[in-house]
Amino acid sequence: MPSGRNHWLVAAGLLSAAAAVLHLAVIVGGPGWYRFFGAGEAMARLAERGSWRPTLTTLAITAVLTIWAAYAFAGAGLIRRLPLMRTALVTIAAIYLLRGSVLIAALVFRPAAVDAFLLWSSLIVLVYGLAYAVGTWRAWPRLSRRAR
Repeated sequence: MPSGRNHWLVAAGLLSAAAAVLHLAVIVGGPGWYRFFGAGEAMARLAERGSWRPTLTTLAITAVLTIWAAYAFAGAGLIRRLPLMRTALVTIAAIYLLRGSVLIAALVFRPAAVDAFLLWSSLIVLVYGLAYAVGTWRAWPRLSRRAR
């Protein structure tokens, strides 16, 4: 890449960072936000009762998404190299793509189970996964420790 920056991984990092911020907003937004964003009725009810479980679960997801953003930014050359760059980026791409492919499986095996949340969340994470996969593929030679 002539500019030295991998725009696919920059986009992937921004997408994961945005998802992390959205998860924080869900905590602040409360039970209605847990429902709207698909966390499920059980999590929303726990939040209504003041349980810490929804907050801690959502904070854990936020932490993972933040780490994933950092790996994308490191792979793009925006921050310092992180451990296991290739392994992490391939794993992150695979997780996003597998989660997104749930839509395809549902359409084939349980079309009645496809609701708006499953449709949109799957399409969104497919985009995330593609950004990580294409970005990782384009950066692959540079991601090797020996390429440094």
